[in-house]
Amino acid sequence: MNKLNITEHVSLKKYTTFRCGGEARFFAEPSSFVEVSDLLAFASSESMPVFVMGMGSNILVSDSGFDGLVIRLGRNMGEISLMDTGDSSFEIDCGAGAPLALLGNLAVKEGLEGCEFCCGIPGSVGGGVFMNAGAYGREIKDIAVSVTYLEAGEVKTVPASSCEFGYRKSIFTKGDSVILGLKVRLDKGDASAIRAYAEELRVKRANSQPIDVPSAGSTFKRPEGYFAGKLIQDCGLKGFALDDSGAQVSPKHSGFIVNNDGRASAKDVYRLIMYVSDTVFGKTGVRLEPEVRLIGDFS
Repeated sequence: MNKLNITEHVSLKKYTTFRCGGEARFFAEPSSFVEVSDLLAFASSESMPVFVMGMGSNILVSDSGFDGLVIRLGRNMGEISLMDTGDSSFEIDCGAGAPLALLGNLAVKEGLEGCEFCCGIPGSVGGGVFMNAGAYGREIKDIAVSVTYLEAGEVKTVPASSCEFGYRKSIFTKGDSVILGLKVRLDKGDASAIRAYAEELRVKRANSQPIDVPSAGSTFKRPEGYFAGKLIQDCGLKGFALDDSGAQVSPKHSGFIVNNDGRASAKDVYRLIMYVSDTVFGKTGVRLEPEVRLIGDFS
């Protein structure tokens, strides 16, 4: 096991943007698809569950942790390369561990349009592909050319059209494959206009979202025909807290549940998520579903 660079009993708290949660029984940060494959083989031989994570920006880990192997795809698998296709467009190959913001900032720097929305998303490329991350009217599906992934020990690449991208979902949310990389294609544009738009989005995000407080981004999926944040606000829950644990509906944006000063436990956050969902359903008949992925036992 040591040759796989697996560490035991690793706190996941520092690896998630919610800044709460328990330990992973086993934890590894591979540097290649071969290492990922070996880790998956180890877990299979031990009949052990596996959770693959990136920057931990869309998850809530149970206080009891994850009784299995957590594979974290980070900077070790986050290489980004830019290639001129010769027809006024560029292709960018991104490792799954690369931050989406790094992809967005590179595109802006190179005067490539269409990727500005990535600049403020706090997740990884792999996580972005997994859930078809998006903001301000654009999603990963709008820039993706192909996705490379590992399945049953074999590396495969499929065109974006085969990924079944939808609202916060893809074929990868339904299977056991591990996303390894993403290829995007972007066109050259007006560099100054692209920089100005990226800055506009940065200011808009800073003014409207609690980016300086631990959270997992938007807590709930957008119900069809509604906006989760507006429903929550209309139900009088903006800024609401069940107790003084630190878990609170953000006073800045009702669609976010935050963990003030990182004081709250995962149980505190989960209780508030369920309370908000139940309250909105009771008052409006609309059931809010968590966009945040629940990892571990919350029973």
